[in-house]
Amino acid sequence: MTEASAAGAVYEPTQKEIRMVIAASSAGTVFEWYDFFIYGTLAAIIGRAFFPSDNATLETLLVWAGFAVGFGFRPLGAVLFGFLGDRLGRKYTFLVTVTLMGIATAGVGMIPSAATIGIAAPIIIILLRILQGLALGGEYGGAAVYVAEHSPPGKRGFYTSFIQASVVGGFVLSLIVVLGCKALMPDAVWESWGWRVPFLLSLILLAISLWMRLKLSESPVFKAMKDQGELAKNPLKESFTYPGNPRRIFIALFGIAAGLTVIWYTAMFSGLSFLKGPMKVDDTAAEIIVGVAAAVGMGFFIWAGHWSDRVGRKKPIVWGYGVTLVLLFPLFWWMGSVANPSLQAAAERAPVTVSGSRCDFDPFAQQQETACGKTLGELTKLGVPYAVAATDSGFDSVAIRIGDREVASEDPALLRPALEATGYDFAKQIPGWGSIAVIFLALLGLSALSGFTYGPVAALLSEMFPPHVRYSSLSIPYHIGTGYFGGFLPLIASFIIAKTGNAYSGLWYTWFVVLVAFLVTVFMMKDPVEGEWDKKPSTPPPAA
Repeated sequence: MTEASAAGAVYEPTQKEIRMVIAASSAGTVFEWYDFFIYGTLAAIIGRAFFPSDNATLETLLVWAGFAVGFGFRPLGAVLFGFLGDRLGRKYTFLVTVTLMGIATAGVGMIPSAATIGIAAPIIIILLRILQGLALGGEYGGAAVYVAEHSPPGKRGFYTSFIQASVVGGFVLSLIVVLGCKALMPDAVWESWGWRVPFLLSLILLAISLWMRLKLSESPVFKAMKDQGELAKNPLKESFTYPGNPRRIFIALFGIAAGLTVIWYTAMFSGLSFLKGPMKVDDTAAEIIVGVAAAVGMGFFIWAGHWSDRVGRKKPIVWGYGVTLVLLFPLFWWMGSVANPSLQAAAERAPVTVSGSRCDFDPFAQQQETACGKTLGELTKLGVPYAVAATDSGFDSVAIRIGDREVASEDPALLRPALEATGYDFAKQIPGWGSIAVIFLALLGLSALSGFTYGPVAALLSEMFPPHVRYSSLSIPYHIGTGYFGGFLPLIASFIIAKTGNAYSGLWYTWFVVLVAFLVTVFMMKDPVEGEWDKKPSTPPPAA
């Protein structure tokens, strides 16, 4: 950001101003992502409260569908708030987004359960998730652009990396609050109403965030454009018609946003679900391990952003994608080998084979139509891997083999005792310290890969687009990519696992998305020239 303004001078914010910009923008981002992630952190309880079902798998899928809805509306939020950010200013737009997010999140904690108000409960939850998605669609672009447009030459990657790390910070904060509330409340209180407290705390976080952000001035780049009459008349239209922008938006969507988000969501949400679900690790232990790994991993985001100031934005991202393609499955296999060794040994010693006619499991059905489908549903609920051997008999039947033992009854309720009799242990486990260290290192490896691909991105996207349509041009592909490819990841991965009976099969979704992102980035993306678009006013903008 070294270009002169029309007056010929360059305004450089002081170090104190820069620290305040980074602190306020990062804090707001932490709080806003806390609001969004608290839903995913408490997915199991939300499922029981708002999406109750006799099909445990369906209950989980409905929760993740609600999670995905919020992401699905992020692109619309990007369009709406991107327009406002390019027309009215960066500061006031992300004041609106953080307010909307805080109110919508607190609302989740106030809605009566489905047992009290019936179908209205999940409908209201979905509406609140839509509001959260709209708010988040405007938040990231505003914070990233605001910090980037205040950054001095050669430090944009480093300074904006704090915004990237703040997304992880929101996830870590959600885990800290949940664990803290659980520790302070009896189990019965937590299950009854205590889980609502983390949602209500968002009002306090909202107040802090607004207080910090109201102290900020408008972006100097936006102020210069406004003073010189260079604001876009229709930022949305100009984002797609400005020379070269369609290609840039394509790269930002498929090469950047889609790839980075599936890596991070796989590291955190899939990692947490994998440990708490198929591996039967104690919920609190799993949350602590994942939370600590995420917190330590934040350092990689900042380091990668700083490194990109020296080597360019492309190199860390390409390396992150390439290594992810090689290590994604091995890191999860490594975790699985130590998370619950007795369960792993039982699955190897006594593998489950199911055979029968019409042997298919529908994860979205309230009740399975066939005996075989009911059996597969019970195995999926228990997290037990299985193989299916379909038969052509014309009547509804199922045969179950556990190792070399036939299960006499077709009653799914008797399946768990039969599995336990052959050595399967479904009790929640706390791994030993050695196993915890291995799980932590595997998760830290995934966090590092996420940091390489995510850390430089705010600087990269800010540098790719001209300032008069930057908020819109950055936000639209970013939130389509992260909203659809990332937001639907837990739902799609859970569906794949439910259909295959393999706890690792959902990783293929991540792998293929990263492969596409890797190819697009390698062959289509060039490192932008830092500062080629930007203008700064000759005098500091007055505080608004």
